[in-house]
This record gives sequence, structure tokens and C-alpha cells, in this order.
Amino acid sequence: MELNKLFKGMMAGAMALSLAACGGGNDSTSSTAGGAEGGEGEVSVFYYTFGDDYISTVRAALDANLKEAGVVFNDYDGGNNQTTQTEQIQTAISKGSKMLVVNVVDTASKDAAKNIIEMAEAAGIPVIFFNRSVDEDVITAYDKAAFVGTDYEMAGKMQGDMVGDYLNANFEAVDLNGDGEISYMMLKGQEGNAEADARTQYGVENANAKLEAEGHKPLAYYKADAPTKYELDKDGAWSSAQGTDIMQNALSQYNEDNGDMIECVIANNDGMALGAMSALQNAGYNTGEEGSKVIPIFGVDALDDAKKAIDEGKMTGTIKQDGEGMAKAICTMVQNMTSDKDKFDSLDAANVIGTWRINIPYSEYKAS
Repeated sequence: MELNKLFKGMMAGAMALSLAACGGGNDSTSSTAGGAEGGEGEVSVFYYTFGDDYISTVRAALDANLKEAGVVFNDYDGGNNQTTQTEQIQTAISKGSKMLVVNVVDTASKDAAKNIIEMAEAAGIPVIFFNRSVDEDVITAYDKAAFVGTDYEMAGKMQGDMVGDYLNANFEAVDLNGDGEISYMMLKGQEGNAEADARTQYGVENANAKLEAEGHKPLAYYKADAPTKYELDKDGAWSSAQGTDIMQNALSQYNEDNGDMIECVIANNDGMALGAMSALQNAGYNTGEEGSKVIPIFGVDALDDAKKAIDEGKMTGTIKQDGEGMAKAICTMVQNMTSDKDKFDSLDAANVIGTWRINIPYSEYKAS
């Protein structure tokens, strides 16, 4: 009987080590500071995927900030799979993680975040969620939990205002078929994601308000009979590749030769915007060359590649989601919450919401 218990214990230990080595069935990267290896006492940082362009900027900045602060940490790639991420969190806790920092995969329901909160509370360790929305009642259920995000509705509103202002100033040039309305495509990153829902809604609503104020017709979706007024990244990864594929497929039917060219592109993020730009360039648009026709493209994130494209006249504008600012706030909160300080100590009080959240402000980026 005792031998059987010992064998089971050895097997459980081996399984835990195996999960730790492969990140709970997916990739994990040991990133440490202070001369220690990841494991007991680490701050465990979980990303929904390493493949997201914006998340990559947050990760690079957060790694640098944590190293500079002397924090021992470990990065985990959830591979856009909630089961994988949950297993990674279980493993990290079993290894003795002292804190969880989570970019949760599943935002379509509260269950994943609630489960993570319950695991953190059972272990008596703090947890910070970031970037991907988690409801207030989930965070406030545990006094050692917090959220670092953005006022995601504001991104859509700012983008919509930018779209409307640009179209009002350039209406005749953008209206390629001269029908008095602008045909647009909306690229949505993920169904059921609060940020994507808000950007999709307000990116159009605010643009239409600007257009109508100047006596123009509202935006017209390029597929008049579409059941939804957006094109979805089927993998929920907000990817450049999907932006390219969607635009290429659309251009095979909706083009200038047929008199129904897509005249404006609004994307929930820069990755999809850049993908759409690539497809348009393959069709001879947005090349940056003199005389090249430009289909206005708007994104969110202000990635370096997007800013470069805007400066070169290949893309029109983006809303800066400050990855470096988000990383800095997370690092400060990690230090606060692991040293019994107020979670928002030393952060801008104007951006703190109640006792549970801090928002990182947005800003515009467009050609000067």
C-alpha cells in the first residue's frame, strides 16, 4: 500500500515536471532575472499567444522591465488555447509560483477567468489580468486580483472619428465609382471579444456621425447582403495572414472593373490592417509610388510596421495602444502586490478605476 502511494507520488511529480518543461502541452519560455531559474518563487506570465503582434510588443517590454527590476519570471505561450493555458497555470502554481500575470485566452465567457481567480485564491497568491477583458465582478471577487487594460470603447470611437475626418476631407478621391457613398470592409479580430465588439461598433458609428454631419451618406458595407457587417478572423488570432486572405478573396469579386471596389478598410488591429494592405498592394494599390491609388486603411495598436506604412503613405492611420505603457504598469503592480503595497501605488491615479483596474490611455497616429 505504501509502495503504491509512493509510486503514484513519483508519477505525479514526473507529470508535473513534464508539463513544466513543455508549458502544459505548449510552448513556455524561461525568462529569469536576479540569477535564479524559473520555478519556485517565480512570477508566472501567461500570454494568450506569442504570435499576436501587439502582445509581442507587450511581452518584449514586460520582459525588459521585470529583468531591470530584478524579478524572477517565466513566460508561457497559451497557443490561443484555454485548456493549454489553464494547465500551464496549474503547473506553475504546483511549482511554487508567487504570482500570476494572465493574458487570458477565452474572453467569450467569465468561466476561464473565474477559474484562474479561484486557483490563485486557493494558493494565496496575487493575480493580474491584462489586455484581454475580464469583468469587474470577477476581479473584485478576490482582493489580490487586478486588471490592466484600456477603455476599449475609446479605441473604436477614436478610430471612427479618424475615419470620418479623413473621408470628409478626401471624399471624392475615395469614392472611386462616384456613387456618393463609401464602400468599406471591417476586419474583426474575434467573435465575443469585448475589445473587438466595441471597435467594430464604434469604428463605423463614429465615422458615420462625422460623415452625416457634413452631408454625406453613411458608410455602405461592400457586401450589401452580408448577414454581418464584418469579416472575422476564423482563428480568433487577429492575424495579418487572415487580413491578407480575406482581402484577396474579396478583391476577386469586388473591384474597380466590376464597379464595386472596396473603398475603405477598417481593422480592429494593425496586424489585420497590414495583411489587407499586402493584398491591396498585390492588386496595385497602396504601393507608396507616385500615382498609385490608395485605399484608406485604418488599424489599432500603432505597431512599428504600421507607423512605417503610414509614414510612407501606404496606410492611413492607427490608434496607439501603448504596449510599453501597459508593460510598465504591470511591472509596477507586480512589485507592489508582492511587497504588500497598494496595487496601484506610484501609478497615475487619473487612470485608476475603483479598486480593481487601471486603464492605459490611447492616442492617434497618422501622417503628419
